[in-house]
Amino acid sequence: MALGLVAKKAIVKEVNDVASEALSVAVAEYRGMEVAELTVLRRQAREQGVYLKVIRNTLAKRALEGTKFEDIESVLKGPLVYGFSIDAPGSAARLFKDAQKSSKHLKVTALSIGNGLMGPEKLDAVASLPTRDEALAKLLATFKAPVTKFVRTINEVPTKFVRVLGAIKDAK
Repeated sequence: MALGLVAKKAIVKEVNDVASEALSVAVAEYRGMEVAELTVLRRQAREQGVYLKVIRNTLAKRALEGTKFEDIESVLKGPLVYGFSIDAPGSAARLFKDAQKSSKHLKVTALSIGNGLMGPEKLDAVASLPTRDEALAKLLATFKAPVTKFVRTINEVPTKFVRVLGAIKDAK
């Protein structure tokens, strides 16, 4: 069933709104995937905070105009599924990377974090980006390490003094 002009405009507006707020986008070709596999992929996307959409490439080009992802237009060929990361920049790439393990038909064609188009070879790098909570934990650990080492060093002086006194007591 063909979409009317009103429905097409609604889809373009919806995807444009999501793309404007998204941190990254991953595009994958899904040719040959069964409906059950796509359903599982959509469920996993909802759980991971990824907006997943299958739309026509011409509508996607219009939807991505004026966003930081408009450079991805050059690779929009074939049946594609678009994954927009809302919470963490690597979540869409991580979703597609995990899905590729179970489905041989899903092939990532492009990635973008908003600063240029990346090819599928960068999938592992983008998928390994930390979530917000992981990044904050690493930052706090980095801040905490020098203070902890300093406190241990300061505490070592009286500890060493007590050990010397204990050795003198044992010797007498």
